[in-house]
Amino acid sequence: MPIIVRLDRVMADRKVSLTDLAERVGITMANLSMLKTGKVRAIRFSTLEGICRELDCQPGDLLEYAPE
Repeated sequence: MPIIVRLDRVMADRKVSLTDLAERVGITMANLSMLKTGKVRAIRFSTLEGICRELDCQPGDLLEYAPE
């Protein structure tokens, strides 16, 4: 898929754990883990908003387009 999820990089830069971010955003660790590894086909804007709020970042920091 040409969309690359960079959540792991942003989390590492901010020193935020998967458990902590999942709790703060209000989603399950399983769903956040799937997002972090790029194994999802969609993300709700409310989830994206929560992640950006908690990590103090922009959606473009989390998602990258890389043509095949």
